[in-house]
Amino acid sequence: MIRSLHLRLLIGAAALAVVFMLLMLPALQGAFSLALRGSIEQRLASDVTTLISAARVEHGRLLMPAVLPSEQFNLPGSRLLGYIYNRQGDLVWRSLATEDENIDYQPRYDGKGSEFSLIKEANGEEFFVYDVEIRLLGGRNAAFSIVALQPVRGYQETVSALRQKLYLGFGAALIVLLALLWLGLTWGLRALRGLSQELDEVESGARDSLSENHPSELLRLTGSLNRLLSSEREQRIRYRDSLGDLAHSLKTPLAVLQGVSETIAKRPEDLEQARILQSQIERMSQQIGYQLQRASLRKSGLVRHHVRLRPVVESLCNTLEKVYRDKQVKVTLDLPDECSVPMEEGALLEMLGNLLENAYRLCLGEVRVSLRTSAAGDELCVEDDGPGVPEDQRERILQRGERLDRQNPGQGIGLAVVKDIIESYNARLTLDDSPLGGAAFRIHFFAG
Repeated sequence: MIRSLHLRLLIGAAALAVVFMLLMLPALQGAFSLALRGSIEQRLASDVTTLISAARVEHGRLLMPAVLPSEQFNLPGSRLLGYIYNRQGDLVWRSLATEDENIDYQPRYDGKGSEFSLIKEANGEEFFVYDVEIRLLGGRNAAFSIVALQPVRGYQETVSALRQKLYLGFGAALIVLLALLWLGLTWGLRALRGLSQELDEVESGARDSLSENHPSELLRLTGSLNRLLSSEREQRIRYRDSLGDLAHSLKTPLAVLQGVSETIAKRPEDLEQARILQSQIERMSQQIGYQLQRASLRKSGLVRHHVRLRPVVESLCNTLEKVYRDKQVKVTLDLPDECSVPMEEGALLEMLGNLLENAYRLCLGEVRVSLRTSAAGDELCVEDDGPGVPEDQRERILQRGERLDRQNPGQGIGLAVVKDIIESYNARLTLDDSPLGGAAFRIHFFAG
């Protein structure tokens, strides 16, 4: 599918131009052919008139001068043929130009007076014929058929030459037209490129809204986009304020939990539980800070870091093993010791936390986390041996609020959050089948 609007319009206009010219070519050729046949008919009628004016009848016999007023009748190679037949159809006179011709023509005494027609000889050669019946010649009663002929070959050569000129002319016109169309479309779509540039500036934070320096046809669109941007900006502010309020409201419960954990840590028998509780409280604080950062920064404003992957994965797996201890999940980490990913730690924790929680919850007993490095970039993969995801449902489950597993509680936003985080780092999330038998979530970090 052609995605370029400029190319689409150019191809469409070119197609219309070609169709128009293809329709015009036979029309012009037909009009020229009719005009040329009319001209031939008029000329042959004029030649017949010349023969009639030169003929005279004496004692019932037709007399013709040795030299006719029209020189073409006197030249053997002129190809202008003149014949005169009597009522019985016998040839009584022929012009000098007919010496090399043997035309089998029978005049028609049908009372039409004059007739323009086309005949074809046994050898395949065709002639235009203009036949005039006369009953009075030179003031005397007579019955003759005066005929003028011209080969069709010259007519066909003229039409063929015209056809070639039309093809060449229309071809050159089409090339010029396409060039003009390209220039016109380039100039006409310049406004869209300007609008696209302003949208890029809005996305990068260089400007807050679109200008009104656009053609009138685009002003309604720019107005709608400005209203959308204003609504999105207000929503972002409400989102940030809500998260700020949430973080502030959680400070006291977290402080209480921190105090409880410190109290529990004083009892030696509860030291391990206190340590786990403190680690989870710390993680909650990190996630709150990260969500506040996401709310306050644009996508392009996220600070890029390289976080070591293995410690984060091991920490998450240790926590999930305690949650799903009954399943006895076997975890395989195919990770280089010093590998890292270009993400912030809070984003990495939330992304992998959602992916690993889904893998632990849906697997039969095995989960694998791997990282592959290539010239194109890094690929982080989280796999399980669970039921997997049908191909026709993979796009749907990445949408907010959509879930395949309806038996367990949840809001269906985990994978949507994962996708949002990944896209905020200009990475790409794909979902396919795992060799383990379940689903494989692959995060592609592009090099550069």
